[in-house]
Amino acid sequence: MQFEQFSFDPRILSGINSAGYTTPTPIQQQAIPVVLKQHDILGLAQTGTGKTAAFMLPILQLLSAEPSRYIRALIIVPTRELAEQIHQTAKDLGKNTRLRSTTIYGGVGKGAQLNALRRGTDIVVACPGRLLDLLNDKLIDLSHVEILVLDEADHMCDMGFLPDIRRILKRVPERRQTLFFAATMQDEIRSLANNILHDPVTVQIGIIAPTKTVSHALYPIPQTLKTTLVTTLLHELKTDRVLIFTRTKHRARTLAGKLDKQGFRTTALQGNMSQNQRQASLDGFRNGKFDILVATDIAARGIDVSEISHVINFDMPDTVDAYIHRIGRTGRAEATGKAFTFCTSEDESMIRDIEKVLGHKIERERLEGFDYASRPRENSERQDRPAQSQNRSAQPRRRNSSTGFQRSSNQRSRAAER
Repeated sequence: MQFEQFSFDPRILSGINSAGYTTPTPIQQQAIPVVLKQHDILGLAQTGTGKTAAFMLPILQLLSAEPSRYIRALIIVPTRELAEQIHQTAKDLGKNTRLRSTTIYGGVGKGAQLNALRRGTDIVVACPGRLLDLLNDKLIDLSHVEILVLDEADHMCDMGFLPDIRRILKRVPERRQTLFFAATMQDEIRSLANNILHDPVTVQIGIIAPTKTVSHALYPIPQTLKTTLVTTLLHELKTDRVLIFTRTKHRARTLAGKLDKQGFRTTALQGNMSQNQRQASLDGFRNGKFDILVATDIAARGIDVSEISHVINFDMPDTVDAYIHRIGRTGRAEATGKAFTFCTSEDESMIRDIEKVLGHKIERERLEGFDYASRPRENSERQDRPAQSQNRSAQPRRRNSSTGFQRSSNQRSRAAER
């Protein structure tokens, strides 16, 4: 099947070709015709399956038929990073149309966002907190919205956005097309979907579990040896880009600093950073300035970097859903990926829950030659204190500054988004 079979406007087909899309993914094959027929949709799909284009392409097609200066499509998402990713997709795929997209989220000044709204925009991609602020101040008009998209609805529920979502729903027209996407369906999310969707078509791609193109491995390790193990692994791996998840913001910052001192091109992504700093880290990771991104779960969704070959869970995630979305950053678009998870004896219960979803046991690995009985220097492995200066006399070999790694073939609170 080819994109031409959807009878898209030639301007949109040109954007598809420019973006390098070749054949539709399974969710695109199933969802695009439904959206074009203006049905409501309940989309259940693993992360990394091409979901954004599955709703953006038909939205562009429907809006381009009758140009307007009003906000006609509203896409609500949980994080700034996902908002920017969807906005960029709208720009890339719709660059030959006259349709305009704008992002609305907190953590930055309102001036630029208000100026974009005054100039007129067809598509708004928004986080709930800032959007509700603008609605309460009567600075945004949603009375002409024809298409409403709730993307990553399960994550918005996890982040405590559900009350805000219900308030926003009261401010958009009842007569609209609603597209509802999630990777997991807790009871609250299923109830919300039932209340806002009208005779929806359900599109489900596989089971709600990590994609089959990702291999999984557990590394049992004492907490005090995690930094030493991750450093050793990174020296031995043949990788493209590596995404490392930590449980806390401080730990992400500290680990990124330690890896940087050891010669790895590393950056951090965590909630205490300004939006400009966060965007700089993401852009640098995406364009190859950095080979390693150390992040909290702020990065588990909405980061579309196809060259991520490894995801390393430095800390075990708190939920199975979080594991699914972390791992979904690799093995995207049918590429292969590897997921390594460091675990302690306290993580056994979560491991069993994850294995239940996967349907099989995860291999336990031991790194050959690694000294599991070693005792780290005082403070060098303390996870909840600022990093101490390290003895640099025995430097590990550095990556080539021009090529980086050896290449192979390839909950944040509501206030954080306001």
